[in-house]
Amino acid sequence: MVVEQARMSGGWQGSDRKARLPRGWERIRAETLGRFPICVLCGVRASTHCDHIQAKTDDHKQLQGVCEPCHLQKSSREGNDAQRANRRPGRQRPPEQHPGLR
Repeated sequence: MVVEQARMSGGWQGSDRKARLPRGWERIRAETLGRFPICVLCGVRASTHCDHIQAKTDDHKQLQGVCEPCHLQKSSREGNDAQRANRRPGRQRPPEQHPGLR
């Protein structure tokens, strides 16, 4: 667990992610990894992470077992897609009209 925290940006420090887990999370996680012992994404490595098939849903039937490398790659891709979809306005001002044309 200490190794995972070092690789994550900030780890669990200052996070409320653990508090947001549903009741009986350990049981749900064990059931999910039991249903999917091999990563559903690569089909090669053992499943070590529970991944939401559809993001932002609390339905534990929407969980699948994946290996750490596939989970990191999928989460990164989803985060990048979300950032691209919700672009913040740029800091550059719009071009001003020439004062003589007002």
